[in-house]
Amino acid sequence: MAGRHRELVEEVRQTLGYARGAARAAVTEAEDRAAKRRADHAAVEREAHRAGQRLLAAHATRRGAVDRQCLARLTAAAEELTALADEQARGAAGAPWDGWAPTPPARDESPGLYRIGRLTARAAVPGPAEPDVPALVGLLDAGHLLVEDPGHDRLPAVADDPAPPVTHRPTDRVHALVGGLLLRVLGSTAPGAVRLTVYDPERLGGSLASFAPLASADLLTFVGPGGLGGVLDELVEEIRRINETVLAGEYRSLRELHAATGRRPEPWRVAVLLGEGWTPDGGGAELTAAQQAQLDRVIRTGPACGVHLVVSGVGPAGDWCEHPLVDRIVLWGATAWTTATGNRFLVQLDPPPGTDLATGTCRAIAEKVLAGPDPAVFADLLPAETWTGSSAERLVAPVGAGPDGRLVDVELGDSPPHALIGGPSGAGKTNLLYAWLGSLAARYSPDELALYLLDFKEGVSFARFAPGRRDPSWLPHVRLVGVNVNADREYGLALLAFLHDELRRRAEAAKAHEATKLSELRAEDPDGHWPRIVAVIDEFQVLLDGRDPVALEAARLLEDLARRGRSQGIHLVLASQDLSGIDALWGRASMVAQFTLRIALPKARRILAEGNLAADTVPRHHAVVNPDSGATPANRVAHIPDAGSRGTLDALQQALWRRLPADTAPPVLFDGGRVPRLAEATELAELAPDEPGGRVRAPVALVGRTIDVTGRSAAVRLSRSPGRNLAVLGARGTEACDVLATAALSLGRQYRAGGVRFSLACLDDDAVDATKQVLDELRVLGHDADWYDRDGVCGLLAAAAADLGTDRAPDTRPHILLLYAVDAASSLLERKDPATRRSARDDLKDLVARGPEQRTHVVGWWRSVPRLRDDLGGVGARLDAFGAWVALDVQGPDLAPLSTQPGGPAWYPRTRRALFFDRAVHRRPVVVIPYDTTEAP
Repeated sequence: MAGRHRELVEEVRQTLGYARGAARAAVTEAEDRAAKRRADHAAVEREAHRAGQRLLAAHATRRGAVDRQCLARLTAAAEELTALADEQARGAAGAPWDGWAPTPPARDESPGLYRIGRLTARAAVPGPAEPDVPALVGLLDAGHLLVEDPGHDRLPAVADDPAPPVTHRPTDRVHALVGGLLLRVLGSTAPGAVRLTVYDPERLGGSLASFAPLASADLLTFVGPGGLGGVLDELVEEIRRINETVLAGEYRSLRELHAATGRRPEPWRVAVLLGEGWTPDGGGAELTAAQQAQLDRVIRTGPACGVHLVVSGVGPAGDWCEHPLVDRIVLWGATAWTTATGNRFLVQLDPPPGTDLATGTCRAIAEKVLAGPDPAVFADLLPAETWTGSSAERLVAPVGAGPDGRLVDVELGDSPPHALIGGPSGAGKTNLLYAWLGSLAARYSPDELALYLLDFKEGVSFARFAPGRRDPSWLPHVRLVGVNVNADREYGLALLAFLHDELRRRAEAAKAHEATKLSELRAEDPDGHWPRIVAVIDEFQVLLDGRDPVALEAARLLEDLARRGRSQGIHLVLASQDLSGIDALWGRASMVAQFTLRIALPKARRILAEGNLAADTVPRHHAVVNPDSGATPANRVAHIPDAGSRGTLDALQQALWRRLPADTAPPVLFDGGRVPRLAEATELAELAPDEPGGRVRAPVALVGRTIDVTGRSAAVRLSRSPGRNLAVLGARGTEACDVLATAALSLGRQYRAGGVRFSLACLDDDAVDATKQVLDELRVLGHDADWYDRDGVCGLLAAAAADLGTDRAPDTRPHILLLYAVDAASSLLERKDPATRRSARDDLKDLVARGPEQRTHVVGWWRSVPRLRDDLGGVGARLDAFGAWVALDVQGPDLAPLSTQPGGPAWYPRTRRALFFDRAVHRRPVVVIPYDTTEAP
């Protein structure tokens, strides 16, 4: 048993020995095979290394060839590319930062491209210096920008390599590029034309802090963390509003609207989105599904509405890169790759602008915007062809552009018939009137429109519409211009009376043709001349100031014209700085109700309806146009152009004036601040002697210019009727001498040489020079003229009175006695001749009483009414021997003895103004202006 056990143990030991040997053999064989494989692998690695070296050498050769080829192409096209870049990036859009300054574009100029650096073929290419060709990118009206930074400076191995992955968040290089780009955008657009929104949750707006001054003018908004969704929602809403209310299906984009109309009604909106970064796999951070949808909408539809994005670190990068409206900029150190240049050309980036430059520029832009917008452009108001409109139904013309870019029309017709314009001093009232009148004049010919312009403030705003010394042209539609008439309310009253007469004439013509309004009258009487009339009265409250006869009569005429004028095509435009306190107007509710067109300039009061505060909020160069008596729903805000500067309304006026026939009469100009000269008087030139053998007509003596719409001279007809003498009353010697000289020289022109006698008696030493000047001019006309002083005046009066007798043959020629300061010789005149018991005063009374019937007329000057009465017989003397008189510095009550009005006329003396009354013509005295006779006719 034990032996069997030993046998088994030995057998097992032997088996194990065989197994160990077999295992050792297998291990040895495996180790041999492994060694063989290691040797094979090493050989493969050596071969791969050698192949890699060969490939790198080939790549280097290829890269060098490509780079040298690109450099050659860039050099060859450098001049052409530079010229193109200068054209596409003018002024501030492309100028180097050294000496850079904003350059606002021309009005019709569209945005171009913006410089970010200069082109370079490849940074690794050795050789000569590369040409300085600007590298440009687009933004406004072009699309959006995506800015990436891989976070390292490694360039691709070859030109066709794709861009490497981007970093997690915007870097300083991104902020510098975006800041420089935005400054160029702001500097090459008009102040206020670009509004920025900055979303910067990582740096809380600090990356663009230099632009902070724009916030004071509402041109910049910083959005805090978590506000991205709100920014995108606001941009989408802006796009919707612009499409609905501005483009309105007429235009595909704001750029197209600008090209077609020359106006851009909306600013550009640039949203700078500097997010927290992209994830390494390219997925967007912080975007929900709703935000992504809004972002996609802005990308697709924003550029057409002037909404643009500059983005770094927001949204899925893959989607951004593929969109045709997105340009991509990838930064590699101081260089960049852009969609425009491709990977064959790089951009050597410009250094960022200085902080002081950016801050100063933004501060200047904000100050300009806060000061208010510049005026619109006058040329926008003009039609393509002038004088094509018909005023039969109404007058329609724009005065400015609305917020939507469309022109704001102002209408005068049956409704609204009349206009009230208000605004404080400096608000632009005169400029508004210029723009409106120019717009009307361009559309309607002088046969369709007649203008009467009156300015009661101290200025000559309307004088430009009449011929002047520098500019002989006038606005063809203007019939009358009155300036500096604040002291001559009678002229305003005369204009209203003239319009009232024209209203009566038109009403009678309409009745004859069975018409009820102007359009029907024109249809029934096509050969008649029935233009619409627009009367503009600036500072009209002066005309209605007080309760005197002028104000009351003016208010009565205004009310009648306002009530009945609409049907006959007569329209009133009343303008004022402030309507408060004008009792004569606001006390007549029925008249105010006719002025349904209201135009309120900034800060105007009592123009719009109560509760309508629009005038308090409109900026400078704007106005609220309201055709519904100032009711708030009818408000339209118009941007008023500058119509007063050189090359605007003046150029239009000259162009229209050149279309007039050569013999067209200019408008009547009344300038209350200028003394008219006798040499310029039309009537003086028209006076001429009777033809020999012809009918002898009674001569007229001119006394001054009338204050009425005709602008003609006031005259006294010296017929052979009782009372045909003229008295000049007052102590203003210069004006009195001018009146006498005007009368003498006008009379002298109506007689042939030697056909009349003139006797001039000067009793005031201060009037000697003026008297002798008249004497010389009468003698130049060929007349017998004698001069007398104090020593000879009594003999003159006695001889002239004796000629009136029948005991001897008198000189049959008319005799004009010009007596200067008669009352200065009162002591001489009252002396009686011991032999005849007659005085020179008795001779004077005979002359004025019986002389006119024998063609002897006295034209005399007394320095007061009581002195005239004394020379004619004292307190009980009748003064009707002087049927005509001119009063200078004489109060109205003092004129009661000479007037038909109890208590005398309502007259308050004014410099270079006189009250003239001719009993044979006037019901009440009229105001005239004595001519300046220092210049001989």
